[in-house]
Amino acid sequence: MPTKSDTLTIDPMLEFEAADAAFAGMIGRSPAMKQLFEQIGLVAEDGESTVLIQGESGTGKELVAQAVHQLSPQRVNNYVPVNCAAIPDELLESELFGYVQGAFTGATKPKIGRIRYADGGTLFLDEIGDMKPSLQAKLLRVLQEKTIEPVGGVQPVSVDVRIIAATHQNLEQLVKDGRFREDLYYRLSVIPLTLPPLRQRPEDIPLLIDYFIRKRSRRRTEGPMRLERDAMEALLHYEWPGNIRELENLMQRLIILKRGQPVGLVDLPEKYRQSCPVPPPASPATRDAAPLEPSATLFGDETIDFNALVSAFEDRLILQALERASGNKKEAARLLGLKRTTLLEKLKKKGIGGDDPPG
Repeated sequence: MPTKSDTLTIDPMLEFEAADAAFAGMIGRSPAMKQLFEQIGLVAEDGESTVLIQGESGTGKELVAQAVHQLSPQRVNNYVPVNCAAIPDELLESELFGYVQGAFTGATKPKIGRIRYADGGTLFLDEIGDMKPSLQAKLLRVLQEKTIEPVGGVQPVSVDVRIIAATHQNLEQLVKDGRFREDLYYRLSVIPLTLPPLRQRPEDIPLLIDYFIRKRSRRRTEGPMRLERDAMEALLHYEWPGNIRELENLMQRLIILKRGQPVGLVDLPEKYRQSCPVPPPASPATRDAAPLEPSATLFGDETIDFNALVSAFEDRLILQALERASGNKKEAARLLGLKRTTLLEKLKKKGIGGDDPPG
């Protein structure tokens, strides 16, 4: 099995244009995503079979469901998403199947459920693994007989709806544990689609970064944010437990905080810096504990700009201290062994850190 270093052959500093790698709202050029895009096209064209989308949280399962609907014959009718984990069990049945007047206290008039609202279109059941067994049985009837019975009703209602389900859980294991109906599992997984986690498609990370930067920078006055090589290297080697959702949130945070300035390794939160294959600059304490060997020179073939190097290193120390102090300049000054007024003067001179809060 290839390691990450074996598959990571892209130059992280190349200019990427995400638009030419987009498919129905999704971004990717990796082999896994190209294969997924092809499968989505075939599944959408079929227009009838149920689809089970599996993948870790944050990988974009709802985008896949939307793509299947948008490319299918059902696109002229409703696309109705339902998050089974977000609606309490006692309400989910009436949300899906609707109810008749007088079905329970407060049911003063009948309500059409979401399955019926999706008639002729697509019903997307997200986090299907959280559905209680009694509802699983009713959903199985929908798939088998194409009918529903509203809560409190006795007359079946015919429906023609395509069901797409998604989960981050292992449904096969839930079946073995007795928590998910085996017959429903096989009914749902006629066509399984699996989304790869972001850590398995690192070549798509620069594309996604480019897309999120452009998306979030449209309404901002400063120019688009740019990532320096060391920052990009760290993000390429990070494991991304939160997948694409985590990456988008990070980009939004950096765009707000950096206001168009270049983003270096020091600007990333610590957990991302730790993944960088090149160690970050040493702190004064680390430098004193492990001085450079005589052969570890900073000089290349030409002379260096001493003042620029010292200023850049000072910038990194200040930014690291501010991050560790959560922006509190008094605490950052303490960490740096400086007076608060001295730190404020440096921040003002360097144009970093923003305005100092009162107090």
